[in-house]
Amino acid sequence: MPYVALPAATRADRLAIAQSRWNAILQARPDLLPAVALQRSLLEPVIDLTEALLHGRVPRLSLPARYVAAKLDKRIPALAAEPIPMPTAALKPTLLQLCQSLADGGGGEPARRIHAALDAGTLEAGAVLNAALCRDQKAIKIGSVHRDLQSELVWLVAELAVSPFVYALQQVLLAQADPALGAALDRWKQGYCPVCGSWPALVESLADRSIVRCSFCALAWTLDDPGCVYCGDIGPTFITAAPDPARPDRRLETCGRCRSYVKTVDVDELSPFPLIAITDLETMDLDMRTMKQGFQRPAMKMFAASKSI
Repeated sequence: MPYVALPAATRADRLAIAQSRWNAILQARPDLLPAVALQRSLLEPVIDLTEALLHGRVPRLSLPARYVAAKLDKRIPALAAEPIPMPTAALKPTLLQLCQSLADGGGGEPARRIHAALDAGTLEAGAVLNAALCRDQKAIKIGSVHRDLQSELVWLVAELAVSPFVYALQQVLLAQADPALGAALDRWKQGYCPVCGSWPALVESLADRSIVRCSFCALAWTLDDPGCVYCGDIGPTFITAAPDPARPDRRLETCGRCRSYVKTVDVDELSPFPLIAITDLETMDLDMRTMKQGFQRPAMKMFAASKSI
């Protein structure tokens, strides 16, 4: 079955797992202390918002299971191009908090300018959050440039702030015990997420199963066919290898056809949302090594026309 259910996790579980992983990173790489401190300041508000959304007002999702199944069979993610009401009032405080944490953690004046623009309304929070939900990097880039803001930082805080909402939508969607939806998920063979359309952050290998993990909503799914997660190539230039022979638990899949890569990490348990980001940080050296060889993560897939913010 392509879709893999994640173990249940409370706020306390997420924080305990996160702290344990951060401690392990710092024991091996003390030089990453500033990066870990920044990530902690960014992920803790995301975890708090996740708890509030999951155990407060559960998001309404007017997407019948059979309608979603039909979309999936057309290789269109469930949430793509849907008019989903954004709970801006619930998310904006976290969005502002993330800007402040980013400013304090090294983002400095550029992050403070984003905070000021959002606070004053010259950069409309709802529009930014909707652009992140729709995976519309183009809209955020254009809107940021027009306001003399750093688009990469706007994208970062918007994506982090809206991700708990998308995760909550994912949970509501998958809770529908509908055979048609389950069968459509079973038939999903794409490397992008069947819920939100994002590319994977990495692959977690658990008990000899390669489980793709969405970089946005943390969905876990498997791909039955071997080959590049992005283009499907299985030719001789598709290579899986451990760059460090002393760490065979950390591998890279590189594709000579599309020049993309994905990291694969052996795990004892799947990471709960949003802790995939910690594994991504811990394996950052693999990204640096691979990008120096000319490989990269592909651009975000778009399933609707870009909108201005």
